[in-house]
Amino acid sequence: MKSNIAKGIIGNGLAQIVLKVIRILDQLLLVPFFLVAWGPEYYGEWITLSIFPTILEFADFGIGSAAGNSFVLAYTAGNKQKAANIRKSGIIIISATITLGVILTTIILSIANYYKLFDKTIIPANEATIALTLIMIAKLMTFSYHLIVSFFRSARKAVLGNLIYSGYFAGNLVAGICALALGYNIVGYALSQFIVAIIFTIFYFIIGNKIIDLTKYRGNIIWSDIKNITHKGFGYMLNMVWQGIYFQGSTFVVRVTLGAESVAIFNTMRTACRSINQIFNIINGSVFPELQYAYGKGDMQTVHRLFRLSILTSIIIGILGTIMLMIFGLDIYNVWTNNTLSVTSNIWYTFCIGILFNGIWWTSIVAYSATNNPYNFAIPCTITSCLSVGISYILSKQFGLYGAVLGIILFDVIMMIYVLPDSTRLLGLKTKELFYHIREDLQSIKNILLRKRI
Repeated sequence: MKSNIAKGIIGNGLAQIVLKVIRILDQLLLVPFFLVAWGPEYYGEWITLSIFPTILEFADFGIGSAAGNSFVLAYTAGNKQKAANIRKSGIIIISATITLGVILTTIILSIANYYKLFDKTIIPANEATIALTLIMIAKLMTFSYHLIVSFFRSARKAVLGNLIYSGYFAGNLVAGICALALGYNIVGYALSQFIVAIIFTIFYFIIGNKIIDLTKYRGNIIWSDIKNITHKGFGYMLNMVWQGIYFQGSTFVVRVTLGAESVAIFNTMRTACRSINQIFNIINGSVFPELQYAYGKGDMQTVHRLFRLSILTSIIIGILGTIMLMIFGLDIYNVWTNNTLSVTSNIWYTFCIGILFNGIWWTSIVAYSATNNPYNFAIPCTITSCLSVGISYILSKQFGLYGAVLGIILFDVIMMIYVLPDSTRLLGLKTKELFYHIREDLQSIKNILLRKRI
């Protein structure tokens, strides 16, 4: 591999960090502005109403991911006519989805107004309707982003694509602060987000289109492409389903079996322990563009090496993170919660062990997106999440909070056992081959960090 791969990995990693920092700032910085401008009660009502557009974010049926991955594989393989066809089909399907979403939004809000549901809030019904309409349309526009960012990945400009995408959240943040500082209500705030979404989507699409070289190819609408994108899109959508079952289901189980205080302990522990998982997400975001590009090109040697490096890095970070959390984590947790929640050491240690299992399988899932095989992951993951929640229910009734923790850790254990060999098989590897080149791979990780050739 050449040094530009190392630069790509580092650049993608930095872009991921920038994106996460901006998103965290978006969540944290706006809160004091909301409270000062609107007051706690008005802001609380807006949070309640914003549940609807938040749910809408998970309703794109995975169309963007399916179209984007299909486009990258076709373009990098040199089949530009097929890539042009997929781009056109993807745009049509996503546009149809957005249009359908706008229609459904109008119908739902009309029904809510007809039954005077908004009359029960302190926010006037007409303002709530207008604001939700604007916000939901803005959310619908994001359905196209997975396809657009694939243009950048195909041209090996993933860093640029991710940095521009970070601009969307930065724009939302600045526009939101300005709207609140000027004293606008929810309509003014929603309008600021709507304007940013429209401008950014147009800008993002124009730049992405210029990045790729398809000027000589006229895309055709082919039914098999539409069918394939829709089929795979549903598989990507299942990823959202299993996360809802696993995270919300386990929380519900703890609430039903152990009470509200245990929910607070359970979720704060999970938040604290899974902070390490953000590093795994950065690893995925760093390696995935280069790995998928190499896979599309048919450069399997590079694919295998990048995959080994990502797994090895996650194992190292998982081990170090687990040890650090076991030694210092509980004390930090007690300070963070102001000693208001009581957590026993055995429960804490058990939660920490799950980090290592999670890191290994979570990093492995790049194989499914890189090869555009969502069902290999989504179906087993959905089944396992249901099994995990069910076992958590049984064990929590027998062993309390410790049983609930064991139930969710079981999910990570099962997924590691399944995902690691299955993902390596998709990439043409055997699991044992991941560990044949440890000394060489460790040197490669060192070289990447030092920006040397690898």
